[in-house]
Amino acid sequence: MITPISPAFAKPDGLPQPVWIDARRLLWPGLTLHPGEVVRLHRSAAGVLTLTDGRITGADRSLTLSPSTEPLSTEIADQTRYLQTDVQFALPDAPPPAAAGSAGTASTPDMADAQALHRGQVVLAVEDAQGRVRRWSAAQSARALDALYAAAESEPALGVSLSGERASFKLWAPTADRVELCAYPGPDAPASARLPLARDDRTGIWSATAPGVRPGDSYRYLVEVFVPGLGRVRNLVTDPYAVSLSADSARSYVADLDEPRLKPAGWDASRIPDRVRTPTDMVVYELHVRDFSRDDTSVPAAMRGKYLAFTQQRSQGMRHLRELSRAGLTDVHLLPIFDIASVPERACQAPPMPPRSAGPEAVARAAREGAARDCFNWGYDPFHYTAPEGSYASDANDGAVRVRELRSMVMGLHAAGLRVGMDVVYNHTSTSGQAAQSVLDRIVPGYYQRLGATGQVETSTCCDNTATEHRMMGKLLVDSVVTWARAYKIASFRFDLMGHQPRAVMEQLQARLKRELGREVQLIGEGWNFGEVADGRRFVQASQLSLNGTGIGTFSDRGRDAVRGGAAGDGPAEAVRHPGFIVPADPADAARREELLRQSDLLKLAMAGTLRDYPLETADGRRVTGEQLPYGGQPGGYASVPAEVVNYVENHDNMTLFDALVLKLPATTRVEDRARTQIVALGLNALSQGIAYFHAGGELLRSKSLDGNSYDSGDGFNRLDWSMTDNGFGIGLPPTAQRSGPQGEAPPLLPYLALPAKPDPATIAWTSRAFMDLLRVRASTPLLRLADPAEIRRRLVFHNTGPGQQAGVIVGRLDGRGRADAVFDRLLYVINAGAAPATLTLPEEAGFAWRLHPVQRAAGAADQRVRQSSTLDRASGRVQVPARSVTVFVVAR
Repeated sequence: MITPISPAFAKPDGLPQPVWIDARRLLWPGLTLHPGEVVRLHRSAAGVLTLTDGRITGADRSLTLSPSTEPLSTEIADQTRYLQTDVQFALPDAPPPAAAGSAGTASTPDMADAQALHRGQVVLAVEDAQGRVRRWSAAQSARALDALYAAAESEPALGVSLSGERASFKLWAPTADRVELCAYPGPDAPASARLPLARDDRTGIWSATAPGVRPGDSYRYLVEVFVPGLGRVRNLVTDPYAVSLSADSARSYVADLDEPRLKPAGWDASRIPDRVRTPTDMVVYELHVRDFSRDDTSVPAAMRGKYLAFTQQRSQGMRHLRELSRAGLTDVHLLPIFDIASVPERACQAPPMPPRSAGPEAVARAAREGAARDCFNWGYDPFHYTAPEGSYASDANDGAVRVRELRSMVMGLHAAGLRVGMDVVYNHTSTSGQAAQSVLDRIVPGYYQRLGATGQVETSTCCDNTATEHRMMGKLLVDSVVTWARAYKIASFRFDLMGHQPRAVMEQLQARLKRELGREVQLIGEGWNFGEVADGRRFVQASQLSLNGTGIGTFSDRGRDAVRGGAAGDGPAEAVRHPGFIVPADPADAARREELLRQSDLLKLAMAGTLRDYPLETADGRRVTGEQLPYGGQPGGYASVPAEVVNYVENHDNMTLFDALVLKLPATTRVEDRARTQIVALGLNALSQGIAYFHAGGELLRSKSLDGNSYDSGDGFNRLDWSMTDNGFGIGLPPTAQRSGPQGEAPPLLPYLALPAKPDPATIAWTSRAFMDLLRVRASTPLLRLADPAEIRRRLVFHNTGPGQQAGVIVGRLDGRGRADAVFDRLLYVINAGAAPATLTLPEEAGFAWRLHPVQRAAGAADQRVRQSSTLDRASGRVQVPARSVTVFVVAR
């Protein structure tokens, strides 16, 4: 139901809006008052303001705001710097300002009066001496709501609480005029009750106890609220704190996650594997639930693409995960498993891929046409943050099934010795406003989304950005993550675009997890610095350069770009022009050699944990610290401890490593050399200090047929083949590819898809075995997983540095002496990315009893070239290693 407003107030003027900065003050960017003009606030509880003959009528309250020069607190100044104004106004007759850091109290008459000014229709107008409106605007009120209802942040029980036969409901809706509960005895049943909720003026929380509502029932809220630019609206909406849902997220589900019926057999006894004592012990495998089993014929058909596939311990996929676990993998990080908006849960279709004989463009066309209705999406489009996604459950319409089966998946991974992490996305919602899949904005309009100067929702994250700097959005993030960690035994979290969140919120979460769970929960995320929050414009971000000292990890583009070349978002042409360290250089190409040496400097720093204060010699002979090594316009080293760095060379977005190498390696490169190049890249990652992160299928030479953004490309382009028969290369033109070149020329990717680059099963199997050897090497000694930056500075040194170095070869030595658990007295790795064997003399390493690492000298070692032809002469320190190889020598105790 919508009661529309006067058309005069339906369309904003496109100029900057006033922004409330606390309970009684606002800033108005770009505003200049002429003599005789004043700013007046007009409010109508019924939403009937009109503009007639230049004057506002219909108000039940009008106030003249006073110009104010009151100094801003440091916190408010930092949060509002982006507004670039000091034009400040205040409500009249305000009490003395509260003490610094105080949000005030909502129990005073002044606070109650201020609260009323944010319910209903509110218009701010510039009026002349005769009361004629020269300009009007709605105002952005989130900070005022934060101040007026600060007590709501301490509420421990938003959502549903069950006690015996009673269900209690709480919803934060401070600007609503009425809230009712609609209860249903089942997901599709008619409503059985409609109950009013009572408002708490101190917190803005509406609550009710419903004795007749029981576990397993469904519910929604009927919220009556004024929406700026639209009018009074009555929304039937699900609960932002829902812990489960019916199909297509239509209704929230009444549950206590501690109920026995929501636990699969053995759940309480299932324990997070005790494998990670410090974050640098983490070796993470990023995996999508549907990819894992959709095409695994060893999984029962009904379980393919579902949570329950992880319970099939004899399936090909689970056997592979167990092998990885035994080799040293510690964590499986699952792409979003919270409720997502993009996959139809009742009627998704998985259309078959056209045969390759139909041509590559036919495959691309089919993927594009099926995207809206198929069963695949990465899931970075949140609908409900704390409820399991239904498309992975055997029955999306049964809220209990979603919970039980997700827990069964966690148990299956625990049984394989693997901890479970999850990818979470709190930086945006899939939509906002009054859209059908909007939840937050239909309850508290304009609060949860981050707004730009003119009131538009910011979309720098790709979707509708959330404002996690606002109290209750930050609280939703923290409450949600704590629920996942406690109720589902999630061991670690990866935050999508974490740099769009405040550092303070992440630190609050970090402390609460430790306090309430009594265990460490590792937090990592994308710390990219961009968009409307870039460079701390609105708050201190949880970004690469701002998290120093927190122990929260961020993905490092330093090592990634050095390994792969170029940057993550490069198109095919740019990718070809910028080969990485792992692409052999022509000795006669001086420019390429110079680039290779610069990449080598960044890689050495990456292998030293990207530490700010790690000392190294650069290719031009300078002695610098990591912070002094340039990476674009930023410092190369940004971490204070290695746990603050996540090393990776590929993940779900952008081209897979194999596909990038199709573009970057010479077209004549043999298939086996492509595999060896892949292992060099994975080896650089495995031997680096910090958290090691790998994309599922990298060890299988996984290809997405050159698709650089397969988030909605369907099953075919995202296929994982645990049988190691087909890596996916050449299935067709990616649906996101340019469809044709100028004058009807073929799309630029087609010639690359025609290259003889596709590996045979034996090559895929070799790459998998070689990767597992790398994991075994990393797991064999804590020297490769140091937690203390001082230990890295003391124990790790690099050879083959400076102007005279041999390009394309990295040599690092770790000293284990004086450390009881080091296993080895010394460890030396030699990584040769070149197309020819490498020979170096290391006088510093002469005189020691060097041998190949036990993993690599074993008869069953994957890379027999390393086993048979790698040498380190004890007398001279002369080292020989094969082309495209990762070789590790040790001095045994």
